[in-house]
Amino acid sequence: MKTSRDPSFHQFEQRKIDHIELALDPKHQAEGSHGLERITLLHTALPELDFSEVNLATHTLGTAVPTPFFISSMTAGHAHANKINTLLALACETRGWAMGVGSQRRELSDPEEKKNSAKLRQLAPKALLFGNIGLSQLIQTKPAAIQALVDALQAQAMIVHCNPLQECFQPEGTPFFKGGYKALDTLARHLPVPVIVKETGCGFSYATLQRLNELAIAAVDVSGLGGTHWGRIEGARSPRQHLLAQAAHTFRHWGISTVDALEAALKLHPRYEVWASGGVRSGLDAAKLLAMGATLVGYAKPILDAALKGLDELLTLMQTYEYELKVALFCTGNATLKQLRESNTWHLKTK
Repeated sequence: MKTSRDPSFHQFEQRKIDHIELALDPKHQAEGSHGLERITLLHTALPELDFSEVNLATHTLGTAVPTPFFISSMTAGHAHANKINTLLALACETRGWAMGVGSQRRELSDPEEKKNSAKLRQLAPKALLFGNIGLSQLIQTKPAAIQALVDALQAQAMIVHCNPLQECFQPEGTPFFKGGYKALDTLARHLPVPVIVKETGCGFSYATLQRLNELAIAAVDVSGLGGTHWGRIEGARSPRQHLLAQAAHTFRHWGISTVDALEAALKLHPRYEVWASGGVRSGLDAAKLLAMGATLVGYAKPILDAALKGLDELLTLMQTYEYELKVALFCTGNATLKQLRESNTWHLKTK
């Protein structure tokens, strides 16, 4: 069993620290459009309701929640991440958002790391927290070990993230995805909490979403192209002339946009909930995705930016997104998210 003194853990920590720094660099944001500029919400000059009547409450995974927002999984496995996750969890408990923690991979081999998950839950006992593991790790891990990750966090759901492009360009990458569908279905049938499948910024194709619909999973976060691009980040971690850096540059526009991935998922009328993230930068962006039919909408980079400035900055940004969403509902004549989804008050421009 590895310990925190093992050199590989120091490499792991440095990689995670690199990820935070590089994710904040604008040049590692996807240049390809998330597609949200093609969505227009139709203005209603006579809403026939008062702004105070607008209500953001909704349901997800069989649970009533006060907002349709969640913080996408970002970082874990090092001291700086623990501080960030503490701020995020406290903010989510305060504002009623859900939160996906960063990858719990390190907890699989370092018992001490599980204490950080337990501590996070103690600090935010009422927060809706989701565990997180990579698909390539899941394939090699027994469900009982994943259950232990859920138990440590007292997670209300477990996220499995898919990141094939990132793994191809990561110097320490594990691009081993054979058997992924079987592993996902086995986990979903074993765990007593819902299983969520997410991409990490490259989206899902219709064919993949169709295959996922055959599994026992509870939700899919399409996490499309338009925000942080992990191929670019991993390329930046390699020497400039290294083949990984060169190949990452070739694939710098790779992915399916958030809007296209969401549209593909909704065409299926899937058994699972469809969540949307990837380049979401405002409450208005969220309103567009929710109007299309997303159950929840996730944020990552702007939340990380705010968290690094402190809890007050983070809470202010979250409150701003909530207010912007309420304005969008009010100005389309909808008092609830259910009405927004059913009102047909949005228009998708052709490419």
